Amino acid sequence: MGIRQWLAFLLFLLLLLWGLEQPIWLPAVALTLRWLLGDPACFLLLGLVVLAQPWVSSWRSHWLSLVAVLLTLILSPARPPPGLLWLPADMAYLAKILYLGWNIRTQLSRQPPDTFVDAFERQARAQPGRVSLVWTGHGACSVTIGELDARACQAAWALKNELGKPTGLGVRKPAALLVLTSQAIPALTVWLGLAKLGCPVAWINPHVRGTPLVHSVLSSGAQLLVVDTDLKENLEEVLPELQAENVRCFYLSHVSPTPGVGALGAALEAAPSDPVPADLRAEVTWQSPALFIYTSGTTGLPKPAILSHERILQMTKMLPFCGARADDVVYSVLPLYHVMGLVVGILSCLELGATCVLAPKFSASRFWNDCRQHGVTVILYVGEILRYLCDGPQRPEDQTHTVRLAMGNGLRADVWETFQQRFGPIRIWEFYGSTEGNMGFVNYPGHCGAVGKTNCLLRVLSPFELVQFDTEAAEPVRDKQGFCIPVEPGMEVVFSGVGGVDTLVDTCSLLLHLCNKRPKALRSVPAGGVCSPHLISQALGCLTTPGASPLPQSLALTMGSLGV
Repeated sequence: MGIRQWLAFLLFLLLLLWGLEQPIWLPAVALTLRWLLGDPACFLLLGLVVLAQPWVSSWRSHWLSLVAVLLTLILSPARPPPGLLWLPADMAYLAKILYLGWNIRTQLSRQPPDTFVDAFERQARAQPGRVSLVWTGHGACSVTIGELDARACQAAWALKNELGKPTGLGVRKPAALLVLTSQAIPALTVWLGLAKLGCPVAWINPHVRGTPLVHSVLSSGAQLLVVDTDLKENLEEVLPELQAENVRCFYLSHVSPTPGVGALGAALEAAPSDPVPADLRAEVTWQSPALFIYTSGTTGLPKPAILSHERILQMTKMLPFCGARADDVVYSVLPLYHVMGLVVGILSCLELGATCVLAPKFSASRFWNDCRQHGVTVILYVGEILRYLCDGPQRPEDQTHTVRLAMGNGLRADVWETFQQRFGPIRIWEFYGSTEGNMGFVNYPGHCGAVGKTNCLLRVLSPFELVQFDTEAAEPVRDKQGFCIPVEPGMEVVFSGVGGVDTLVDTCSLLLHLCNKRPKALRSVPAGGVCSPHLISQALGCLTTPGASPLPQSLALTMGSLGV
């Protein structure tokens, strides 16, 4: 008997007993004892009960319950189904999801929209002296949230006239930032200043040059480009092309080394720090674009993922959802043009009231020293960061730190175990998602090696279906009737480019599917849409990465050529 058939039988049996006014707790107790004690002890106990003739005789009027006990013991599996092992964690996570959903819906119902700018300004008014950002690189410094807000106001007033009036869509034309991590705090003040004016901002990877750089600026529709002077050569290579498209360029410095390019430094210092009226962004809605974050460009030109204010609201909830608090100190070595570093890291800290410690780049030798020096309690990671930490030489002080929480994605099972054994019982929150994707998974039970978990209850709240996909044809695989084919356990997951394959991005076919512009194309998929074929899930199990030991009846996730 399969698990589903057994559950259906057990439910029918309990309902029958309840309808006949027979005790229903007896089968439940018998099943619990079997799973807790094991078969030998359970059946020995059952034999002793049967020998107690007077006790059994007193239950003759409830003979149906006794029969139900025997049927339950005979037909039930010797061990509880894997899904039941996760039931406490599932219910706790479900409660958190429901509360988070209610919180987001409440915030979305507010008019005018209460965006991340408003949350940032509230924190600045409430605790102006609280340290918000700490820079650990050259010229190490710290900035309070009050100082950051004042500088952002200066940036807004300095750039207001350069942006022009809002477009017919209700928002100003975008601006773009091309800066190195060494200019993190000045760049963040410019970004927040632009956000105060309702201007969406494109964060461009400072390592792109030539045609990819021009494409990155123009694809966002930016009419204003702010550049780090250390990237002078990058700008001068493409300046004529940008000027031909009426893109105004400025250096984030007091002096411009390039003719035709302005310098913002003096204007930023001279501008007043008066609060920026919310009326200047009154046309912003939850659907208005707020950020452009780019793909790596490994399979073609970089492509901007447009993050609306609503999407940013959801992303900034991730940090507190995983257990971060206002008194936490978050350590980030991630670049500003990465959504994990900018939104999940910095912006979440600004909204939550936590302190964010920024490092210029990842350094395995400096990582734990920085954590000890600044009292870090939460670390962010992607990819191989934690493996590099484990590969370093062991030191006596490896567990002398205050870090209690690590969150990110891309952590292999073997590294997971090694990391916790070496650096202590740090709670790891692994999750899976993409900036441009429409689904995400969270490993809320903390199962080693899993990128996430799903169950029948979560699928009711957020329905999805994973289908087989032909990466060559860039179309879902279909059966003879033309219906999509659901994935099966053990199938390999192949990821290349954005949303599956680069062809999808070029033709926008995936976006058409997701936007329901081809409603019959995926007609065999249950309500909730289709997710690109990154994951293969099973309702009661964890999604595991290579090297993990999946639970019984859970589904192994073979990463294949996962290119994240």
